[in-house]
Amino acid sequence: MFPEFLTEGYRAFLADRFPTERRRFAQLAQSQEPQILVISCCDSRVAPEAIFDAGPGELFVIRNVANIVPTYEPDGAYHGTSAAIEFAVQALEVKHIVVLGHATCGGIKAFANKAAPLSSSNFIGKWVSLVGAAEAKAGDSSAPDYLTRMEHAMVSQSMENLLSFPFIKERVEDGRLNIHGAHFGVANGVLLVRNPETGDFHPAVDDTGRKILPTAVACD
Repeated sequence: MFPEFLTEGYRAFLADRFPTERRRFAQLAQSQEPQILVISCCDSRVAPEAIFDAGPGELFVIRNVANIVPTYEPDGAYHGTSAAIEFAVQALEVKHIVVLGHATCGGIKAFANKAAPLSSSNFIGKWVSLVGAAEAKAGDSSAPDYLTRMEHAMVSQSMENLLSFPFIKERVEDGRLNIHGAHFGVANGVLLVRNPETGDFHPAVDDTGRKILPTAVACD
């Protein structure tokens, strides 16, 4: 039986949200033109549309374990994340890409703790092995904030890996595309953004809600 929670949620959508946004949905039925691609973790606690208060059609979202962007590998294998990135950049022509990490990321923790496989296929283990490329950026693994630094490092690594895609690097170089990094605190709601000059993460806004830092990555 279809989950009652979803049925009730859909009823609420029909009664409240859909009537007020009917015109917007009618427009979206013709085409979508999101300006921002968000690459985030598939963790149920991290919903980009909620964090950024975005409406239908405003964000193109790719979610996977640990918000990993693999390097560009046109080898004929099945690359779901890379395919979605290609579509967002080449077809939808987004203007911004945001790699969004988060606190208490299970994928990062699984890599750091060398977690046992959940099945013989070990799909998760093979996927999070890609986190290894970011390990050197995180520093001392015995430090109490190591997992947080690993989460930040994975955001930075994914940003670097995006530039291995020729069509992304070209657009960054000519100014058509900007790449940003961010990290969301699940418990406190604090959004950190990556400073492109230092690589450090700082609050996106101050106590008054004013933006603090520029966030776009430079292409060397």
